[in-house]
Amino acid sequence: MTVTTAVLREMRWWDIEPVLALEHELFPEDAWSSGMFWSELAHARGAGATRRYVVAEDPATGRIVGYAGLAAAGDLADVQTIAVTRDHWGGGLGAALLTDLLKHATAFECAEVLLEVRVDNLRAQKLYERFGFEPIGFRRGYYQPGNIDALVMRLHLHEELGGDTGDDAHHDVPGHAPGTGTETD
Repeated sequence: MTVTTAVLREMRWWDIEPVLALEHELFPEDAWSSGMFWSELAHARGAGATRRYVVAEDPATGRIVGYAGLAAAGDLADVQTIAVTRDHWGGGLGAALLTDLLKHATAFECAEVLLEVRVDNLRAQKLYERFGFEPIGFRRGYYQPGNIDALVMRLHLHEELGGDTGDDAHHDVPGHAPGTGTETD
């Protein structure tokens, strides 16, 4: 484990190649293609943006050590991916990436955030539970070609849409300094 002060920044097209290398290292059986990342980034900028993709860069080396993505549609957001290099697991980087995505889900005015996580990825499940995500179901054989089930989890960002509770209606997200598969801290 390496504890680092990674710098989070918006993912750009020139990050696709290093992100793909990390994607293939962490998810060799079901890694995303470059076309999938290009397609997601095409919806991440401008007035009609519906995506948020972020990379975590080690300031000492400039190396990308993590990345995450979120898609929003209406009042629903979906964590597409969160990944952290193995040498950075346990250092809070997954929590930082997830915090960034949840802030943007709120900016997109989403009421709920969904995600899928491999049933055998207990590390990621524990992170999501710390943030208030609750299991709501399974997707059988979701991760291919390994035929691994996905646990579907949901987080409510608002107490009640349109209801004024007299206080902040947003869910408290722990402030720390990560769809498809998710590897986190």
